Amino acid sequence: MLKGYKYRLYPNKEQEVQLQKTFGCCRFVYNQTLAYRKEKYDKEKESMNKTSCNNYCNQVLKKEYEWLKEVDKFALTNAIYNMDSAYQKFFKEHAGYPKFKSKKNHKKSYTTNFTNNNIEVSFENNKIKLPKLKWVKAKVHREFVGKIKSATISQVPSGKYYVSVLVETEHIPMESTGCAIGFDLGIKDLLITSDGEKFDNIRTTKKYEDKLAKEQRKLSHKKKGSKNFEKQRIKVARIHEKIRNTRIDNLHKISHKLVNENQVIVSENLAVSNMVKNHNLAKAIFDCGWYELTRQISYKSDWNKRQYIKIGRFTKSSQPCHVCGYINPDTKDLSIREWTCPQCGTVHDRDVNAAINILNEGLRILNAM
Repeated sequence: MLKGYKYRLYPNKEQEVQLQKTFGCCRFVYNQTLAYRKEKYDKEKESMNKTSCNNYCNQVLKKEYEWLKEVDKFALTNAIYNMDSAYQKFFKEHAGYPKFKSKKNHKKSYTTNFTNNNIEVSFENNKIKLPKLKWVKAKVHREFVGKIKSATISQVPSGKYYVSVLVETEHIPMESTGCAIGFDLGIKDLLITSDGEKFDNIRTTKKYEDKLAKEQRKLSHKKKGSKNFEKQRIKVARIHEKIRNTRIDNLHKISHKLVNENQVIVSENLAVSNMVKNHNLAKAIFDCGWYELTRQISYKSDWNKRQYIKIGRFTKSSQPCHVCGYINPDTKDLSIREWTCPQCGTVHDRDVNAAINILNEGLRILNAM
């Protein structure tokens, strides 16, 4: 299987210049081939494929712009393939028409392929060998065994450099367990399980929003394009990065625990894009990271031979009593956190009851397969 290992890079000044050249050339080739493809179709109604676009780059662009030869050729080829992928999605998946890449975008990346040992990782010396850069200092905190397939070098808005090494390796699945669990997602508590365990919502955005607002106000008073503006922009970007990293780290811990301890995991298939249309809750919902959590559980379940089931989004989970099946319409009022079933007398915690109903529905679907 393919796994990615991400490391922080610490390039010297010469390597940093080469990285910026490569980012710029990839952006230039992407835009030029997209414009060429659009022009061909508009004038001659001729549809171009990625091979034709690659030939146009090698035979026309590299002759006209000699500086394109100074960067890694695989990076340019992959930029063209990315453009083609975006173009295909426009027709097949009804995505938006591919946009031209802006020079002002502070998130940059390019991908290069492994060939003739041009990519190597030295675990002892904390260095990574990359095409055109040679050995780059890095924080190699995780070791791997396997065949390197490619490497994606990126720069985030805060100015830090990273490399993600794609490796073909074997994954040893976790030991099988006979446990099954269902969970309900929330805002006050991020996740409530059918066992009654509740995971706190750490509310990273709320924690840093005052500091972020203060730095953004300072940024608004700087002159665009000045050195002081760039310094302040990086400060704001670092706060955003801190918020994201804290949230992702917390979600990884929760998803690992759920996958490690359970063989069957059941959740709702929430329509997050519709839920955030409620502007009173949109910020809180985005801060939870529900989609990212379910995405992590999904791929970790596949890795470890677990079964992850998503029940229908219109399935009633909060209203039915999980003991006798009585439907309580009063629970449509979200302020009701506890209620007593008038039929069997069971006292319910709203979220735990919903998680148990989600688990029962998931097990029913599993048995019907």
